[in-house]
Amino acid sequence: MFDFKKLRIWQEGYQLTLSVYRVTKAFPKDELFGLTSQMRRSSASIPHNIAEGCGRNSVPELLRFLVIAMGSASELESQLLLSEGLGFITPESAALLIDDVIRLRKMIIAYYKTIKPPAA
Repeated sequence: MFDFKKLRIWQEGYQLTLSVYRVTKAFPKDELFGLTSQMRRSSASIPHNIAEGCGRNSVPELLRFLVIAMGSASELESQLLLSEGLGFITPESAALLIDDVIRLRKMIIAYYKTIKPPAA
């Protein structure tokens, strides 16, 4: 459909993914295939689904992938809370990342609303 790299929601999702990769580097090694992997996958899923939706040739497909991206953002928020609860990240780091997730999710919702056709 169009170049996803020009979308601010993709750019923000990409930056969030980089931040999650950085913060999870310090997680315990025994979490590499657990929470570390889950957080990296859910964060990367946000921009990846936006990109995939943009690559589809229909608005309904784009909308479907935006919904998946929103779900991945909620999953990441939950994982950040768990990481804080387990002491893997500081409350300050968790709060900053959660704020980023919430802001991004709101941006995706706003974008979704601008392209969703009105109900008949």
